Amino acid sequence: MGFGAGLKLRPVPAPRSAAEEADPPGLRRRCARRGEAEPAKLAPGGAMVSGARGGCAQAGTVPRGLLALLLVVSAPLRLRAKELGDGCGHIVTYQDSGTMTSKNYPGTYPNHTVCEKTITVPKGKRLILRLGDLDIESQTCASDYLLFTSNSDQYGPYCGSINVPKELLLNTSEVTVRFESGSHISGRGFLLTYASSDHPDLITCLERANHYLKTEYSKFCPAGCKDIAGDISGNLVDGYRDTSLLCKAAIHAGIIADELGGQINVLQHKGISRYEGVLANGVFSRDGSLSDKRFLFTSNGCSRSLSLDSDRQITASSSWQWVNEIGEQVLWSPGQARLQDEGPSWASADSSKNHRQREWLEIDLGEKKKITGIRTTGSTQSNFNFYVKSFVMNFKNNNSKWRTYKGIVNNEEKVFQGNFNFRDPVRNNFIPPIVARYVRVVPKKWHQRIALKVELIGCQITQGNDSLVWRKTSPNSVGSTKTEDERITKLIPSEEMPTRRRRKEILMDQLRLRKQTVGSRLNIPLPDISLLSLPSAMIMKRR
Repeated sequence: MGFGAGLKLRPVPAPRSAAEEADPPGLRRRCARRGEAEPAKLAPGGAMVSGARGGCAQAGTVPRGLLALLLVVSAPLRLRAKELGDGCGHIVTYQDSGTMTSKNYPGTYPNHTVCEKTITVPKGKRLILRLGDLDIESQTCASDYLLFTSNSDQYGPYCGSINVPKELLLNTSEVTVRFESGSHISGRGFLLTYASSDHPDLITCLERANHYLKTEYSKFCPAGCKDIAGDISGNLVDGYRDTSLLCKAAIHAGIIADELGGQINVLQHKGISRYEGVLANGVFSRDGSLSDKRFLFTSNGCSRSLSLDSDRQITASSSWQWVNEIGEQVLWSPGQARLQDEGPSWASADSSKNHRQREWLEIDLGEKKKITGIRTTGSTQSNFNFYVKSFVMNFKNNNSKWRTYKGIVNNEEKVFQGNFNFRDPVRNNFIPPIVARYVRVVPKKWHQRIALKVELIGCQITQGNDSLVWRKTSPNSVGSTKTEDERITKLIPSEEMPTRRRRKEILMDQLRLRKQTVGSRLNIPLPDISLLSLPSAMIMKRR
């Protein structure tokens, strides 16, 4: 349950030494009354300071000399362990959202560690903190606690016995998170998400669809949910089982990018008997069984297969010629690289791990198009276990130079996770999309030999999506208000397809659909009638 400006809670208890934690208060009072020195303690720097008399030190079961030796040996270890940041786990931050956990989360957090991290959102905004999980063994917050401090306020400390609010709305754009641990046996630590006050519908990475009863709702996912432990079942087409993590499923579906976070729009539907798991955007979804409900994401609709009608639209750096058992030469040519086609894929001529030159597969779309994703497979042949493990994307337009697709946050070449076997398709989405006529898939790592089948996903360029401007912050300052406009492509005029050409495409689509009806295994998606003009749509319905 959240609250407004954030309740100022009790201050952090004064740190106690290891000896004070070990000795009961009564023993220290008896030592003080008798004028005897307290047990040996560590001075700053790890030096040992012993008392004038050893009576109280001898009162314990451990001899004084042995206790002193143990403290001297363990002191450097404790001092090294409590370096700032040593207890931090998964941390992903972007302009106005992020995710943070304790070390080893959701496993047991380590003993004697400190995690301290300052998080910010743009100035003028307020910080929203949401605790997805807090499991700290201490009941008193004396040695294990989570604390938030700003210039004027303090929130916490929180630990096992404290009633912790699920959400904090702070009166500041910056806060320091401090998590400290002492000796303990169990406890997961914490998982925290944050966002600016622009996103009051912020959720944590641990929220599942079955937490919500509405059939339609919108939420904001923070950056950094991809690698948080938790399963999803299903896929973009059929939907996801309602037990799936919402934000991880949104990354899998290509609705948001993990490094950015973003808004998701969810629709609840009746469940299905089986959910098929696939790899997409670096996230594995599992096969799932029958459920009462499932959910799908609404999107901008730019997710159709970009058809390639001619083999001449696909070229490659080289092609492999294989001689079969009866002496025939079989060419694994780039024209065989369409994902929908049966038979072998394209394969490169060089099978060595260190190619003398970079191999590539190039696709000419005929005109500039908006490309939002790509699906790839390996050879698709069981006796040729070839596939590409990772790749990068290059793109260009007419009379321009090749450009490499880069990550939004670090502005470095983005490496996409490819296939893990020769058979199963893997999808990767481009956020932001590529707007280009020519694209190249450039393999980085592969198994045995480079082999690819591809399908580009996207849509025609229309008025309204002809300019793509992505606002990004400096990678050196999280939450900085300084922004730069990175124009992915120049303004592209609206291009209306001639009527004759449009009708030709419709007829081609119909021909493919007829092949599919009579038993062809070509997996070609149905045309989206909603995107056609009314007369064209009527023609298709009559046929």
